Amino acid sequence: MTTVDVVQFEIAGTMYALDIQLAQEIVEMMPITPVPKAPPHIAGIINLRGEITNILNLNRLMQLPDNGSADSKKIIVLVPDAAGGSKVGMIVDDVKSVLQISDEDIEEMDTSFSREANVRGIIKIGNEQNAEKKELVIWIDIGEILKKTLHEESAAAV
Repeated sequence: MTTVDVVQFEIAGTMYALDIQLAQEIVEMMPITPVPKAPPHIAGIINLRGEITNILNLNRLMQLPDNGSADSKKIIVLVPDAAGGSKVGMIVDDVKSVLQISDEDIEEMDTSFSREANVRGIIKIGNEQNAEKKELVIWIDIGEILKKTLHEESAAAV
């Protein structure tokens, strides 16, 4: 049995996860400088310890409602390799925990659906005694989401 570590976070009342090795750090929300004429999913930039970091609004990027409390919002800063070498952070409504998931707790999805939605699988966590009471966490493929987004933006710029 293999295990994988993921960061569990919340967007619009739903739990999501991404591979822990893609997350460089998690920082508290801070003032974001808007960038003129940026696409709606780009919230702007921040100065994170002297480095300019692009900030994405993950709600908009994934076409989800933006209804989280400003008090609990966090920025998950990704490792540069996850975003094609760029310094990128993502605004999420809240970061819940780091989970170690065994492969038996991951449900595969229909490939055509999961590819379109950029979902690696559904993680079932919680109640060991009652499988129907397990919480579902959508394990997203953030690398693929960023690759598609960056590809669409570079195609639109041509």
